Amino acid sequence: MKLRNLARYLVLMLALTTLPLLAQNTASSATAGGKAARASKPTSSATSPSEKLDINSATKDQLEALLGIGSAYSQKIVDGRPYHSKRDLLTRKIVPQKTYDGIQDKIIAHRATAAKSKSSAGKPPKTK
Repeated sequence: MKLRNLARYLVLMLALTTLPLLAQNTASSATAGGKAARASKPTSSATSPSEKLDINSATKDQLEALLGIGSAYSQKIVDGRPYHSKRDLLTRKIVPQKTYDGIQDKIIAHRATAAKSKSSAGKPPKTK
């Protein structure tokens, strides 16, 4: 009788510990499948540089498509060009920290080439 009660207890504990994990896994796979059906690009935070929006060349409409960027912020971004890095949006107080946190993985600031930049005329562009 004690062995039977112990077995029931162990099965119950196992069920209670694995049920949340199974539910979480099922919910995340269902959500991922739904997003994949609706969106052509993955929405992961690890966006490749080729998929990132260049804040030095993007149009106002492209900037407005970013979450948290409306017409006022997009105009400030356009007016503040050129940017040496995407952190310039914070250091120049173009957008607040919370907005920057939401878009930092989706943007990039390509540096101007020698033909475009006045300060680097005659010098090759710096590489990292």
